[in-house]
Amino acid sequence: MATRDTSILCLFDVDGTVTAARQKITPSMEDFLQQLQQKVVVGLVGGSDLVKIAEQMKGEDVVKKFDYVFAENGLVAYKDGELMAKMSIQKHMGEEKLQTFINFCLQYMSKLTLPVKRGTFIEFRSGLINVCPVGRSCSQEERIQFNEYDKEHKIRETFVAELRKQFPDLGLVFSIGGQISFDAFPTGWDKRYCLNHVEKDGFKTIHFFGDKTMPGGNDHEIFEDPRTIGHTVTSPDDTRAQLEKLFFSN
Repeated sequence: MATRDTSILCLFDVDGTVTAARQKITPSMEDFLQQLQQKVVVGLVGGSDLVKIAEQMKGEDVVKKFDYVFAENGLVAYKDGELMAKMSIQKHMGEEKLQTFINFCLQYMSKLTLPVKRGTFIEFRSGLINVCPVGRSCSQEERIQFNEYDKEHKIRETFVAELRKQFPDLGLVFSIGGQISFDAFPTGWDKRYCLNHVEKDGFKTIHFFGDKTMPGGNDHEIFEDPRTIGHTVTSPDDTRAQLEKLFFSN
């Protein structure tokens, strides 16, 4: 059996890259990533919290299945199954500024008329605020419905433009990802943040695979970062096909 090349790190976005949107990883993709991990070092980096990543990756032992697991863009970081770092947006911004921002978002969303509205419009995470006009408790069918509506009416795009106008001095970046929401987080706290944790481990090559690599997508910054080789994928099947060419063709 070939020796594992520990100078190469493959980092993967979760949603739309190793799983279908908000769905669990398939057994075949799970097996394939384990095969890949016998060849190179493997890490996951998701914008969601660890609970949601674990749900999609079939269990909390996800932190033990992969060399690195970076939840919330790496603000909550695991290496070899152990928590290595955790950062908080609350400490960074302060409660007063946070509440001003959250109150504006709730007020703005109260004036939106959408095909449906459900619950959990603001989700406060360690490193970011997730804003969801339709409400995160919507069903899968309602999620798809909103996503189609959003493509036509640009609900999230317009919302983000207004937030940039209202809060130019908060030092926040807005990233539209997934199907129903967008994230707000301090400048530099996008997925590039996870690279801070791996730089000292001396990798010669860091590959990043993501589906939202266009400007404004939540994979864009790490995709463009000079420290990574970026790969745009369209689905988990496409991710696998690109990996097979890179690492399994010989």
